[in-house]
Amino acid sequence: MIDEKALTTTTQEAAPVSVHPSSKKRSIDTRLDSCEPEKSSSLDLRTTKQEGDVDAQGQPILPGKTRKQTVVSNVQFASACWSLFIIGWNDGTTGPLIPRMREEYEIGFTVVSLLFVVSFVGYIVGALVNVWMTHKYGFGTVIVIGAILPVIVFSVQSAAPPFPAFAAVNFLNGLGTALQDAQVNSFVGSLTYHSATKMSIVQSFYGLGGLVAPFVSTPFAQMERWSFHYLITLGFTIVNVISFAFAFRFKTLDVCLADGGEPVKPMAKGSQVSLREVMKTKTVHLLGFFILSYVGICVTLGGWIVTFIIEVRNGGPSSGYIVSGYYGGASSYNADKIGEGADVWPGLTAGRIILLPINKWVGERRVQFVYVALALAFEFILWFVPSLPVDIAMVALLGIVLGPIYPMLFNQAARILPRHIYLGAVGWISSFGQAGSAIIPFITGAISQKYGIKSLHPMLVTMMGLMIGLLWLTPDRPPKETPGVESPEGSQSTSPTARHEP
Repeated sequence: MIDEKALTTTTQEAAPVSVHPSSKKRSIDTRLDSCEPEKSSSLDLRTTKQEGDVDAQGQPILPGKTRKQTVVSNVQFASACWSLFIIGWNDGTTGPLIPRMREEYEIGFTVVSLLFVVSFVGYIVGALVNVWMTHKYGFGTVIVIGAILPVIVFSVQSAAPPFPAFAAVNFLNGLGTALQDAQVNSFVGSLTYHSATKMSIVQSFYGLGGLVAPFVSTPFAQMERWSFHYLITLGFTIVNVISFAFAFRFKTLDVCLADGGEPVKPMAKGSQVSLREVMKTKTVHLLGFFILSYVGICVTLGGWIVTFIIEVRNGGPSSGYIVSGYYGGASSYNADKIGEGADVWPGLTAGRIILLPINKWVGERRVQFVYVALALAFEFILWFVPSLPVDIAMVALLGIVLGPIYPMLFNQAARILPRHIYLGAVGWISSFGQAGSAIIPFITGAISQKYGIKSLHPMLVTMMGLMIGLLWLTPDRPPKETPGVESPEGSQSTSPTARHEP
């Protein structure tokens, strides 16, 4: 029961209202509406939490999803996971097939590395046009365009055309991958419910694709029709186009989020960010070059480690399976095929899942320094210990400790970037970072042409050292806000959406 005398004292300036037993709640609301704001705000008669409130831990109270919204949200997330699976599949395919390409086309390290150069150009173009295309055509349309381009690529490559054509078409693969990766990361980063966990899960599908691919591409590398491997990839990409079209239906990002029951804070009129504004933000470049270094290390290791194992450690033609240990969750190596020793090792996929509790316990920023330091230690062992079983173990351990870094960097971006540039910034960071998967492997191949594949390890150590420096320079908190200055929609430097973790 509410003490009506106390209420009358608290709201002296309210007009007298008679209270009837059957309408007591309505009477109280009328009195509160007539009070001055600063006085009425001191009395909160709500008994249930509403959207916009916060709980005891300071987390926002979010509205529940309907059953239909839950289904839509799950379909959208599944399509994002499938896209990352295909990107990982493509990266995991390259390493086992490179020795066969060099044999088939009678080319050296430098020439075969042109595959990475052409992809690099596609990634850079994708990074430059992503923001403009998203503003002009919308999220749902751009992500479908990005999915269509690889269909063209693998239709051509499956026919094993002359190497110039085989390499040139990789431009479209780089462009399409850059657009997809940018849009997927923007979508998952904009989620409110369990965003950090979902970012780790979706990135784990990249590792899963890299795990599975060598089990398929390695046998194909020993067949006469080795290029038919790309027919499988072609089928995957066709499913990807259908999946994106069905899940996102060519709609804008905000509409897709709303369809999935995600709270959406609309941008103020005229607040759409340009690429120029994104490029003015120092943190964007630090994150971009960090991701470029990281992706470059991952793809360089996955792309060239098979050649290193075959030529330096005298591994057999089935050495391509080692890439599965790096990218994936469990890879078994046959002793008589690879050379010696058989074991089971987890990689990128497992690292992004099993290390989640450690990431939360230590703190995402601090644990990244730990993981890069461990990666350096494992890389030195891989470099200087001439033992095939040890090499297999180190490759897998490198996958484990490098795996969680990528999703954690995007979680960090959500914390430190102003909301009004977040989507454009994540698009640029993702696309620019993917360029590392082309330029670093190419540089490694060019150096290997002159100094041998052993130069792989100095290159990896240098890039890991660069990662530590860039991580040190990257802030962990949003920039201090200037009093009286607000970003569009008054969001200042808040993250794109309020995070809701379990």
